Amino acid sequence: MTTKKSTVKKSEAFKTNVIYGGDCIEAMNKLPEGSVDLIFADPPYNLQLGGDLRRPDNSRVDGVDDDWDKFSNFKAYDDFTRDWLAAARRVLKDTGSLWVIGSYHNIFRVGSILQDLDYWMLNDIVWRKSNPMPNFRGTRFTNAHETMIWCAKSKDARYTFNYDAMKNMNDGLQMRSDWTLPLCTGDERLKGDDGNKLHPTQKPESLLYRVIMAATKPGDIVLDPFFGTGTTGAVAKALGRKYIGIERSKEYIAGARARIAQVKPVADEKLLLTPSKRSEPRIPFGTVVERGLLRAGSVLSDPSGRFTARVRADGTLISSDHRGSIHQVGAAVQGAPACNGWTFWHVRMGTNLVAIDMFRQKMRAELTTGVQ
Repeated sequence: MTTKKSTVKKSEAFKTNVIYGGDCIEAMNKLPEGSVDLIFADPPYNLQLGGDLRRPDNSRVDGVDDDWDKFSNFKAYDDFTRDWLAAARRVLKDTGSLWVIGSYHNIFRVGSILQDLDYWMLNDIVWRKSNPMPNFRGTRFTNAHETMIWCAKSKDARYTFNYDAMKNMNDGLQMRSDWTLPLCTGDERLKGDDGNKLHPTQKPESLLYRVIMAATKPGDIVLDPFFGTGTTGAVAKALGRKYIGIERSKEYIAGARARIAQVKPVADEKLLLTPSKRSEPRIPFGTVVERGLLRAGSVLSDPSGRFTARVRADGTLISSDHRGSIHQVGAAVQGAPACNGWTFWHVRMGTNLVAIDMFRQKMRAELTTGVQ
């Protein structure tokens, strides 16, 4: 495997939204220490392909046979992996995190080296491909997934994880570590002058969208040391993040630059933010009552209508047997140890039962936008 000198100069100012040409290890070693918030790495998989792969009709499968994926032996691959991961660790902020993707060919070797370098494993994410390439020879299971390892720099690192954004993206359910997303196909797949795909392993933007949304904030710096045709940069720009790409191929760099130039970022940063539930302003239920959004005497019920309570003027509830806060009465009528009264209690509006949390969200929105 040959290397190219990096175009990064130690003397130049730290830049973002830029693609550096050359060797990723040399380039990262010239970047300032502790300067990036997230690293997404799609390194060579060292696929060790032996000859052409053919379909049943004898047509050739366009696999990965580029020189950048070829290593003389496992030791050479391990040495390369250790060097680039060490360089990545140096430029990563203490509050940052690293994601690396691979297949069964390489991900176990990468994982071992990550632990040797004192990265702290947070999750392994299984990307289940909804449209995988079949196993044409019928000698193995269809290889339908790849694995991403998500790491922090230490066990006690205060890394970014936008839990609520991930939950919102998953229809209100906690996001799991198995993601079903399609391969990069159709108009998203970049083509070369010959009409063939420009890069053999171009990742789908949906995959990077989820990674960047999960582990960064608007304005954060995302580094991709194996930039390829710029999926990381395109998604980072669209989501209001900054990017740094490193890539050896001039052809890939040209494709990435043209692609990223067409991306329009979201203009209003407020649309990119998902406030953590813990950071949202506290709204006492009494405030809802004093604002007249609910009045004393209003009848609340659970969604089934089995339990009811009336609103008191001081913002507490009273049922046939219990009196207290929306949470206390909600728990008491159910015989439960605790209850989120905001989501348990509902009020009838027309023909619909609506959770009283609607009033809390309305008041939080007013505080955020200043519009009443």
